[in-house]
Amino acid sequence: MSKKLAGIVLGTSLVFGSTLSGTSAFASQPSDSLLSKMELQQKVMKKEKNSPMFLSGKLSKDKVKNEKSVKEFLKANKDLFEVNPHTELTLLEKTTDELGITHYKFSQSVKGVPVDGAIFVVHANKDNEVIAATGQLYKEASKQVKNTKAKVNQQKAIDLAWEHIDLSEKDTAVSSSDEPSLGAAKDSVKNTNVKKELVVHEMDGEFNLAYKVQLQFIQPYGANWQIFVDAESGKVLESYNAVADAATSGYGYGVLGDYKQLNTYSSNGTYYLFDTTKPMNGVIETRTANNRSSLPGSYSVDSNNAWTSSSQGAEVDAHANAEKVYDYYLNTHNRNSFDNNGASLVSTVHYGYNYNNAFWNGSQMVYGDGDGSTFTSLSGALDVVAHELTHAVTERTAGLQYQYQSGALNESFSDVFGYFLDSEDYLMGEDVYTPGVSGDALRSLSNPSRYGQPEHMNDYVNTSADNGGVHINSGIPNKAAYHTISSIGKTKAEKIYYRALTVYLTPTSNFSYARAALLQSAADLYGNGSSTYNAVKSAWDAVGVY
Repeated sequence: MSKKLAGIVLGTSLVFGSTLSGTSAFASQPSDSLLSKMELQQKVMKKEKNSPMFLSGKLSKDKVKNEKSVKEFLKANKDLFEVNPHTELTLLEKTTDELGITHYKFSQSVKGVPVDGAIFVVHANKDNEVIAATGQLYKEASKQVKNTKAKVNQQKAIDLAWEHIDLSEKDTAVSSSDEPSLGAAKDSVKNTNVKKELVVHEMDGEFNLAYKVQLQFIQPYGANWQIFVDAESGKVLESYNAVADAATSGYGYGVLGDYKQLNTYSSNGTYYLFDTTKPMNGVIETRTANNRSSLPGSYSVDSNNAWTSSSQGAEVDAHANAEKVYDYYLNTHNRNSFDNNGASLVSTVHYGYNYNNAFWNGSQMVYGDGDGSTFTSLSGALDVVAHELTHAVTERTAGLQYQYQSGALNESFSDVFGYFLDSEDYLMGEDVYTPGVSGDALRSLSNPSRYGQPEHMNDYVNTSADNGGVHINSGIPNKAAYHTISSIGKTKAEKIYYRALTVYLTPTSNFSYARAALLQSAADLYGNGSSTYNAVKSAWDAVGVY
């Protein structure tokens, strides 16, 4: 059984407890003596190596005030953390949040080459006491990877990645719009993006020097391929398409005929769906692909700023809903766009012909019109738009890898924030899915089994399909979210979920780690052992995640 699958079987679930009394599984580990000196509130670790760690409580009597003292804390506990902080850890950022908690975020590297997914964070309270240490560290990385000089050059790795998916960059080229640009929108999105980075790649406990090649394109299908090419042999070690799908298969009127106010832009007597009113570095812009497979497409324009034509409904919804999502994150969480730096929110509607999907491709939002049977225009659902833009937030914060349990969490957090934006019911996509069937939806947070999803770890689906079941097994954390929201209400739940996503979750987080991250967030905000904290704990107990 692969490491990724082993981490999701109930029989190998993480040990979790409020004290050390439930940690006998670690009796033979050298870290026990160190753990016994810590006043632990939560401990999430695994018998298996190479799994994420979540420790919280009073972890050190010594105070930490800067990067050097944090590394000294890690060095003093080297038998527990199992890496050399001075040679393997690089400080990415130091931030202090509104609660006065300081977060030291590190990446692990081998001779300067980052270990993919290895993000570790040390958290200190106002008194500079270490209260949590969370994330992923790989003790074997530096032992296994001795040479960090690539034998395969970057261009060869890119060529091998294209060959692996049986495409070339030329196959993804589309004709660009020859319409004039509106300043900030010029060349804001490319049809094809190629990114490459030399990393240390881990899979099933084996570490290799590799190129991480990301191929993002829109034609002949939406893609955000993550391809790892061995830097010595050129062998493809791992690949998966991480495009974040919503589906598994002025004023104006939206696709459902509802009236919406719109922020637009006027130039030489022509109105554009171009919102420059937000406190952003960029803008909110909406375009149309005119039923072609081209990005970012043509500008959506109108002559009198009344977007009332039935053909404009998808544009109206995409624009208005993107504005709502932007406003939500800013007003509720003080987050300025998905990158928290005011980046443009670009949407393209009328993509393809009868296209039954919507997705975030790593650069922008894309919406199909649906075939009229499975879907109508997907931009018409606020929860779908919120779901997809939350993928963008996740990409810039937790970075949850889009496969297996971390991928299911990626999907679940997008569903949960879809609910936070559209909280009339616990259904996802009901406004645009199967328009001829009343009350139908893509998924349900309250009743995942209605749509074929498990809602307890006893029913977890072990599969290699769907990137390891990211759209299937998300039903389990979705049900935990439903229990949480039902118990403590939307206002508290959204604060807890946002904090977990942006402060505690890391790329390799699994379900037990997510439970710990949410509990820690509840403790930070409402107190350890509070009724709110206990409600979150009960919610995850109810779905069999301990």
